[in-house]
Amino acid sequence: MSDALKHECGIAQIRLLKPLEYYREKYGTAFYGVNKMYLLMEKQHNRGQDGAGFASIKLNTQPGDRYISRVRSNAAQPIQDIFAQINDRINNEIQLHPEYANDVALQKKNIPYIGELFLGHVRYGTFGKNSVEAVHPFLRQNNWMHRNLIVAGNFNMTNVHQLFNNLIELGQHPKEKADTVTVMEKIGHFLDDEVRKLYKKLKKEGHTKVEASPLIAEQLNVKKILKKSSKNWDGGYAMAGLLGHGDSFVLRDPAGIRPAYYYKDEEVVVVASERPVIQTVFNVDFEDVHELPPGHAIITRKNGQVSIDQILKPLERKACSFERIYFSRGSDAEIYKERKMLGKLLMPEVLKAIDHDTINTVFSFIPNTAETSFYGMVEAAQDELNEQKNTAILAEKETLTDSRLHEILAHRLRTEKIAIKDAKLRTFITEDSSRDDLVAHVYDVTYGVVKPQDNLVIIDDSIVRGTTLKKSIIKMMDRLNPKKIIVVSSAPQIRYPDCYGIDMARLENLVAFQATLELLREQGKYGIIKEVYEKCRKQVELEDKEVKNFVKEIYEPFTDQEISDKIAELLSEESVKAEVKIIYQTVENLHKACPHNLGDWYFTGNYPTFGGNRVVNRAFINFYEGSTDRAY
Repeated sequence: MSDALKHECGIAQIRLLKPLEYYREKYGTAFYGVNKMYLLMEKQHNRGQDGAGFASIKLNTQPGDRYISRVRSNAAQPIQDIFAQINDRINNEIQLHPEYANDVALQKKNIPYIGELFLGHVRYGTFGKNSVEAVHPFLRQNNWMHRNLIVAGNFNMTNVHQLFNNLIELGQHPKEKADTVTVMEKIGHFLDDEVRKLYKKLKKEGHTKVEASPLIAEQLNVKKILKKSSKNWDGGYAMAGLLGHGDSFVLRDPAGIRPAYYYKDEEVVVVASERPVIQTVFNVDFEDVHELPPGHAIITRKNGQVSIDQILKPLERKACSFERIYFSRGSDAEIYKERKMLGKLLMPEVLKAIDHDTINTVFSFIPNTAETSFYGMVEAAQDELNEQKNTAILAEKETLTDSRLHEILAHRLRTEKIAIKDAKLRTFITEDSSRDDLVAHVYDVTYGVVKPQDNLVIIDDSIVRGTTLKKSIIKMMDRLNPKKIIVVSSAPQIRYPDCYGIDMARLENLVAFQATLELLREQGKYGIIKEVYEKCRKQVELEDKEVKNFVKEIYEPFTDQEISDKIAELLSEESVKAEVKIIYQTVENLHKACPHNLGDWYFTGNYPTFGGNRVVNRAFINFYEGSTDRAY
């Protein structure tokens, strides 16, 4: 999208099912798992560039041998940084001990990061905390092997305060009120509890502490631990974890908000946030990679047994539609088709806006991530042009000459690369007018391809805040002197905050919200704002399940078109000479294009969990009171 928007995270988990010697013999290296983790993380770098982390566990080590390794980075290129550190450490060990080079057993014993179980994470910081301490995976350490816990996730919880208080009620003293910490400590509490119960049982059976430890690892019920831990979670999540002795899991939220895919064969179990990543890294077919069902966990035991277990009762499936519109890579076969369909379904409204004048219209896209939707829009436009040609030929069939036929058939759809994003310009001047002038040059434009009689149609993934459109894109497009600028969004109007992982927390930053406020002022209906505020305040002390989204009421007096027209007005400064029109996708067409990912709360306000309604109300209260606090 043209607006900078931080979002999501990505997870990657690998469990090698064969001894390391097997991979050395077949693939030429015992570092097979490390190499694959690098690829899984790099192929998901689009999901997070604020930080990256990697953890590994060695199975069946002897007491005194290090079996957990972890490295995290918040460098400018964090994935490259952590694997440079790993590579340097491995190479240094081999240089110091040449005998390690061809001995897998010595490598495993003495070189960190080499093991059978791996967890990786790429991160965007939705709370702005980008210190290395905030980077996943998180580690909960203990001298008992099976009580070590490593956690990483793509998630946001709406009820962090409740989870924090639950930990206090359990007698804990959490070090901070962050959802990552509270989630890890909740799992850790029930892990400790399960270990204590198993030890008590084994002691009663006559086993010594030394004998009990491996038996506890064998008998731990990961499914039971996850059920107890996640009972009160409210949010969207794909939560991954490793236990020190070798069990692992990935748990997906009951509404399927956050994505998770897995693949298994005789050599490996792998889980990642995106399907094509697994396909590419392991060279497997689309059908071989499966989606983890909502509310389920994929659990891999130390002995290699893999199960897909229901942990929480699945809710109505509300998988995030933004994954399909923008966040996930478009190389997924399904997502590619869906994005093309998003563009195609917009074409009827585009044709109305240009009066079906495809001859005097130039089609383009901004940014590059909108290219696939652009292809769909262009295919629909080409169908329209072909229909126009057929109509013209049939209308003139009695008098049609060769030259006239040639003239009709020569009409081509005009597609151009209009805008090219320049290298990031440093906005080192803080004074507003100077800063705005710099922002206006974020994109370079292609001169000489647009004529004064032309319409210029630009498709974007979505319009969130509209800042880049107003300060840069529309101004730059206007320099080409088109008759009309039509900005097309493949997503509907974003009206509500997200609370499940996307950094859209403040209502007043959303251009659709701003436009609605203007309409309310102009039409003398601004009293609705106070009414909604009072309704939201009355719900503050209610249980989440009783809370309703009253913010919907501010949009009810207006049609989608009225709000779109006001957005166009807000984004067009007086200096812009061309007529500007904004066309948004409809929610109905969004669902038609993406039928399996119906999560649309940022467009409709229909949150899939109870906590979502509390978040949107809190966001509105913050807006009304002028507070900059986050709503979750």
